[in-house]
Amino acid sequence: MKILFVTTGSQATYYAAAPLATAARNAGHQVMLAAHEPWVETAEAIGIPTFCFTADPIRHFMRVANPGRGLRFPRELGDEEMFGQGRGFAQMGLAGVKSLLELAKDWTPDVVVGSSQSYAAMLLAAHLKVPYVRHVEYLGIPLTGIDPGAEAELRPELERLGVDGLLKPDLLLDSTPPSLRPAHDPDAQSLRWIPSNPQRRLERWMYTRPEGRRRVLITSGFRSLMFRDPGWSMPLLVSELNKQNAEVLIAASPGAAERFGADLGDARVGWIPMDVAAATCDLAVHHGGATTATTLMTNGVPQLIIPENPPEFPPNYHREAIAKAISDFGAGKTLWPVAQAPDKAPGETIAAACRELLEEPSYTERTQFLAKEISTLPTPQDIVPRLEALLHS
Repeated sequence: MKILFVTTGSQATYYAAAPLATAARNAGHQVMLAAHEPWVETAEAIGIPTFCFTADPIRHFMRVANPGRGLRFPRELGDEEMFGQGRGFAQMGLAGVKSLLELAKDWTPDVVVGSSQSYAAMLLAAHLKVPYVRHVEYLGIPLTGIDPGAEAELRPELERLGVDGLLKPDLLLDSTPPSLRPAHDPDAQSLRWIPSNPQRRLERWMYTRPEGRRRVLITSGFRSLMFRDPGWSMPLLVSELNKQNAEVLIAASPGAAERFGADLGDARVGWIPMDVAAATCDLAVHHGGATTATTLMTNGVPQLIIPENPPEFPPNYHREAIAKAISDFGAGKTLWPVAQAPDKAPGETIAAACRELLEEPSYTERTQFLAKEISTLPTPQDIVPRLEALLHS
């Protein structure tokens, strides 16, 4: 059987697709992964044969669909901007399906698996009349806000295909822990999240816990104030955590390590293998990225999420939705250091929140509940027979 995975989104969406694509190939199927140009190298690193189906980045299509507005992440579902995001992803789907149809002339898939916002996958399946699988990769993807915009943008193409509205998937997969799935989301087949990220040679400290000390992992996206703004007091935060007898791991680029230098004491700064190191941590402080949050949940690690962007960047709905879901469940805490404690150094405010999360056992209990729930979900290997059955249904 030939299975085509079509992935649209950030780097995280490729890591989310990797385990299922790998499981399908290991089961003996021919597998190909379609990526857009900015993330081709990421897709290639996964080890799955990769096809580039569009050269332009997501931002290009957002600007086409929403002149003067571009790619934004509003805080409210269903508002005008969220509708616009759907239009942008639809434009990307329309552009990408042309290349995918050319691919299908030489390599015709029996099943198409698309990431949650990959409308090219849906259109390709409609053209070829083959089973279509939609994979909701992780927590917080606002399908109910984005789909209406996509449907409006795609209506002429859908009418040409004889399809009434967005094509309903033959199988809907969702890697969100069931306890965190929004009640308004459609029923789906749960799929266990398997952590995936770039790999390098491991050192012993990465997979062992420090003796007699707790461990706190700090990681962040490139826009986060935690690394961009010196006023956020990373040295102060590390110093305060050391006072709490915590060893600190800071996932950062080599440039960040050089910039902070000796100001961070014995903190380990640099590349951190999240899939390995998470199991050794007692707490993680991060920006709310989907891969980070889900990998930490899988390992039962409480989370302090700081989704705040620098002033020059718009708010990020997705990160805030992830932070809210985890905080509301009691598996972590969302913090806005400047807004919540304007008279204190952010490093001091963050350290105080870390102390609460480390000392209050309920946070660990709740996140370990999620970890146990995730561990009981069907694995990618379990799902492959469901893909095979689509050919005979």
